[in-house]
Parts: sequence; structure tokens; C-alpha cells
Amino acid sequence: MKFESYWHDSTPPFTSAASGPVEGEYDVAVIGGGFTGLSAARTLARAGARVVVLEAGHVGCGASGRNGGHLNNGLAHSFLAAKAHLGAEQAKALYRALDDSIDTIEQIIAEETIDCDFRRSGKLKLASKPQHFDAIARNFEAIHAEVDPDTALLLPQDLEQEVGAPFHGAMLSKKSAMMHMGRYVVGLATASARHGAVIFERAPVTAHVQNAGKHTLTTPRGTVRANQVLVATGAYTSGPFGYFRRRVISVGSFLIATRPLSAAEVASVVPGNRTYVTSMNIGNYFRLSPDNRLIFGGRARFSATSDQRSDAKSGAILREAMVNLFPQLSTVDIDYCWGGLVDMTKDRYPRAGHVDGVWYAMGYSGHGAQLSSHLGMIMAEAILGREDRNPLKGLDWPAVPGHFGKPWFLPLVGMYYKFLDKIQ
Repeated sequence: MKFESYWHDSTPPFTSAASGPVEGEYDVAVIGGGFTGLSAARTLARAGARVVVLEAGHVGCGASGRNGGHLNNGLAHSFLAAKAHLGAEQAKALYRALDDSIDTIEQIIAEETIDCDFRRSGKLKLASKPQHFDAIARNFEAIHAEVDPDTALLLPQDLEQEVGAPFHGAMLSKKSAMMHMGRYVVGLATASARHGAVIFERAPVTAHVQNAGKHTLTTPRGTVRANQVLVATGAYTSGPFGYFRRRVISVGSFLIATRPLSAAEVASVVPGNRTYVTSMNIGNYFRLSPDNRLIFGGRARFSATSDQRSDAKSGAILREAMVNLFPQLSTVDIDYCWGGLVDMTKDRYPRAGHVDGVWYAMGYSGHGAQLSSHLGMIMAEAILGREDRNPLKGLDWPAVPGHFGKPWFLPLVGMYYKFLDKIQ
């Protein structure tokens, strides 16, 4: 078994990174070489801006290359809860932004001819308990009537051709998709460089100084100056950006991938070949990889770390959860086990905007794979002075009380959600 992201291991390396010292004068410096930062860089470079990307590791090494491979439209919350929290208009705008985000990814793939197995598969939100189906049905009625008619409500008998485990019904979101995350992020980085963006890997920003409208960014490999800065580091935010560290909670999310399944095994587990999400608070999500592995993930442990030791513990928990759902996989080998960090906000809504002289987009709370490319493009357009299409404009973002970077409270959060799953 490899303790490595399947997406990383099955992707050719990025070969267009800049070599030599980090230096130069730029219109925009983008911090973070994931989906958000690279999409912004591509948009900026295509518009003729001088743009540099500063990535602490390699492109896609963070959340963009460590997720479950889902491109699910819809919100992390129920639409009804979003309307109550955000108001009807902003809830609809954010929902539609998630729809648009998948269109944006599809368009980028087509324009840049990225080979990443993109497919509109549809997503099933599966009811793990009978009472969960009632909540899913109420949410479906509002979504279907107000914002997304490309949805359907499935009864338990409808699921026999969809998934080989017992559930109590589901909501189908037909616009949802899937792709190979590693190949997409390398393709996006390659396209950004081809359009003129300068991408430095292994260049973490260790200092940031603003003076007379200019930003000076220091890395161990040198220093750059820029007129504008976009911070797109999400759960991996470090260095001089304390404002964001006090507002983003980094939570571990973990995944396993089986050996390639036979056609008969696929038919017994996920015959519908969609993306799947269960309805528990500490639930699971799964899909087939392009080579027919079951990629099965979840918040196996409430931790802010992801190393081989913690990944191994979480992998054992995930294997047990997978076999509980799919006993037919009890003897199937696990080939990959990995973890990553998710950038959660206190209310689980993403944030994007401009503060203290820098632009930002982060806090995707588990929905970043789909929203980040779109929001990166939108923030780049705002930097260029184009129409402000930010669906999160005006949304307050208070700091998390007592949080300064290391989320000491995660075990308590985990206990709370486990309790809710028992009683609800």
C-alpha cells in the first residue's frame, strides 16, 4: 500500500516551473499553486498581466491534489439553511456559482485540451437513516422549485441500479461531475505557464511587506515585488498571513483507494458510476477512479495533521467503514492511503474578497474542488478591474475565538458530531 495521493502518483510531473532565483517585478503575485491560484494566474496572464505564482511545494500538492475527485454542485449546507443564514438572494447566487464552477472547469479543459477524464456523472446525496430522507426531500423541494430543476428525488427502490449498499433514498444532482484531479491541476499549471505566468515551486512566502502601494514577498529562494497580491493557500496558509489563519480551520480529511475492481465488482458496488455522499455528519464519500478503483473518503479522525502515521490510522477506520457499507469488498486490497487538509470556516461558507491590501479566496469547507477554479477566475477579473461577480461579497468573516492557527478544539468538535449522528 502506498501512503501517497492516488492523484499525485498517477499524474505526469509538471515541467514548466521557473528555475533559478525567485525575483522580478510583477503586476500580480499569486500565493498558492492549487486550483484557485492557477485559475487566477491563467486568467491574469491571458489578459496580459505580468503574474507570478509562489507555491510552497509543487503545484497541486495541497487540497487540490488530495481530495476525493468530486465536482459536486449544490451547497455544503442544505439550501434551506443557506437561505436562513445568507438570505434568499445570496443563497441562490452561491448555489448558482457552484453550478457555474463546473461549467468553468469544463470550459478550461476544452480550451486547454487537458486530458483529465472529466465526466458529468451526477451526484447522489444518500440518506443513511429514514429521517434523513425526510430532510433531503424537504431540501429537494426547495432546490428543485427555486434554483435547480436538474435534480431528482430517488426512493429506496430507485437506488438498486445506483449503489450496492442499503440507503433510504437520495437526491440526484444531475450537473455534478468528476475528473482526475492530478492531471487537471498539472494541465492548468501548464496552461498558465504557456500563457505567460511565471510559476515558482518550493517557494513558500516567509515575509510580506506593503509600502507605497507595492508588495514585497520574501521566499527562501529570493524576493519579488508586485502591485497586487492574491492569497490562495486555504488550509495550508502559513507565514505572514495571520488574518486568514485566525479564520480558517484546517481539518484533516482522509482517503483510501482499492486495487482496480473487476466489472462484476463495480456492478455490485457502484453500478450507477456517480459521485456519492452519505448524509451522516461524519459521513463518507466515494466514486470510481478512471481505472476502476473505489476511492473512499471521509473525516475519519478530527485532526489538523496529515502524515503517514495519522493517515494509516485513518485508513484503517475508512476501510472498516467501506466494508460495513460494502461487505463484498472485505477481501479487496487497498493500494493507496492518503490524507490532506480542508480549509473550513466557522459557518462552513467560503470567503473571497479584499482585506488589508490583499485579495483572497479560500474557506471552501469541503467544496473547493468545484468552486476554486471559478472563484480564482472571478477574483482575477476583479483584480483586472472587470465586473465584480463575487458571490460572497459582503459576507462577514469574524475570527474564530481562541483560534490562532492550530485548532486545539477539533477533538471536541468530533465528539459533538459523533453524538449528533447517534441521536439524529
